[in-house]
Amino acid sequence: MRGVPVLRGRTRRGRGARTAADDDPLDAAQERRVRAVLALGGVPQADLPDGVQQVRLRLLERAASGREAPRDVSAWAAVVASNLAMDWHRARRRQERLGERLAALHPTQLPSGEETSLLSLAVARGLDELPDAQRQVVVLRFYADLPVRSIAEQLGVPEGTVKSRLHSAVRALRTRLHEDEVV
Repeated sequence: MRGVPVLRGRTRRGRGARTAADDDPLDAAQERRVRAVLALGGVPQADLPDGVQQVRLRLLERAASGREAPRDVSAWAAVVASNLAMDWHRARRRQERLGERLAALHPTQLPSGEETSLLSLAVARGLDELPDAQRQVVVLRFYADLPVRSIAEQLGVPEGTVKSRLHSAVRALRTRLHEDEVV
């Protein structure tokens, strides 16, 4: 029995031949949005491809388990990416606490240096300091450009909760930027 020849991981196109890209549950725009949500959620550039793959995997697992596809795949993928970013932050915090405990055993002096006051870095630091729930709604609202209603539906919380978290987060970011004399 002859199979379709594989060339560099793809099948040769012909009548009825399909590539892996044909089965991709995320289109290019959705993938860009997922990457943006992950990046703005604080996931390092090197980990973005893994994050995108995690979103794809969860979408495929959802379909394989017989559950219906999300009504708005783009919004669903953005929320999953946001949750992955929160998981990444939690894991990073655990590592930092471990590092602090180890550093306490062997104190070292860190070289002093001025921190940059570029607006983008200040906002990134401000986002890192927000509680997970607030960071999540800020990223989904302002970076993934999801409406409050969609965020509320995807997170399973009332719209008022999303609005409250957004208000608190924006206030905290504004205060941080003023304290750092960025704005």
